[in-house]
Amino acid sequence: MVDTDSGWDGRGGRGSRGTRDTGGTWGVRGARAPDALSDRRVAAPDRGVAAPDNRVAAPDRRFALPGRRVAAVSLVALAALATGCEPGTATGAPEASPPVRPTQAAAPSPTRTAPVTEDAKPRTAPPPSPSASTTPPAPAPATARPAPEPSTAPPPRVLMRTGSESDRVRELQARLRQIGHFGRNPTGYYGSVTADAVRSFQAKRSLPVTGSTDEVTWQRLLAMTRVPKAAELRPPTERPLAAPDERCLKGRVLCISKNSRTLAWMIDGKVVSAMDVRFGSEYTPTREGVFEVFWKSRDHVSTLYDTPMPYALFFSGGQAVHYSADFAANGYGGASHGCVNVRDKKKVAALFDQVRTGDKVVVYW
Repeated sequence: MVDTDSGWDGRGGRGSRGTRDTGGTWGVRGARAPDALSDRRVAAPDRGVAAPDNRVAAPDRRFALPGRRVAAVSLVALAALATGCEPGTATGAPEASPPVRPTQAAAPSPTRTAPVTEDAKPRTAPPPSPSASTTPPAPAPATARPAPEPSTAPPPRVLMRTGSESDRVRELQARLRQIGHFGRNPTGYYGSVTADAVRSFQAKRSLPVTGSTDEVTWQRLLAMTRVPKAAELRPPTERPLAAPDERCLKGRVLCISKNSRTLAWMIDGKVVSAMDVRFGSEYTPTREGVFEVFWKSRDHVSTLYDTPMPYALFFSGGQAVHYSADFAANGYGGASHGCVNVRDKKKVAALFDQVRTGDKVVVYW
């Protein structure tokens, strides 16, 4: 039986009786009535809809047993489906999304003229003003400068370079000396001293600084200097001869001065020929004193240093007067291992032919 004022009655099933307490809840004593109760309550769903608020409120307070709580939840779900109410989240049940409420179709509003904005301007643009030009003026063509064409002219031909030896090299050295770029007497050999003099000349005349004498450098030098005299081309030595030692005034003597760095081939106090020489370093000094030539070797090679010693005139142990290619190339920047080096190959070759075994050798300061 249904109580229309307070909801479902609290009677249980068979053999169970319920009493109503003052708080409005039904107490059930130990009977199993969920099945019978559910059958009797679902029979008339329409009557349960008559007062949805009274039927759905507080399902937990109506049933103390878990079985009845399940039945109450089922009834709540049925009532919600029937009335369209929004159910709350039940404990242990999946959370349902709120139903979409139907919206009433909006009545058509009277036509209004929307304000024209920058984005809503009419597509048809007004005709342009006759005085205004719609096309921007074309820029004036820039005058392109032609790229410089690569030089196809071959580099000037090199006439003399380091290692060259000739009368033209001698003339080059004499002309460079005339204008202050070569501070020695001409030797005819193009060594490091001559290359440095050519670089100095090229740099001062804004020519490519190579140290080699090409056609351009040579023609510029010829235009600035005069033809050298014979005495300028072939002086007796690069340096002035020192006053001869008194031991050099009699007989056939190789008179060698460490002070002036010169060698004078003298016969009875008269200078036959003279040439520049260099000596050993402080670790291998050239011995001083009076000696004599005891051995001549035209194409000698040092067994100690494995270096060539052409036109060697030995006078003291392994020390000899001989031609030195290193002296010819590098000048006084180096030193010998004790020998007397000569850098003029022609002069020392002529000396080799004139000197005899037993001739005197005087080395002094």
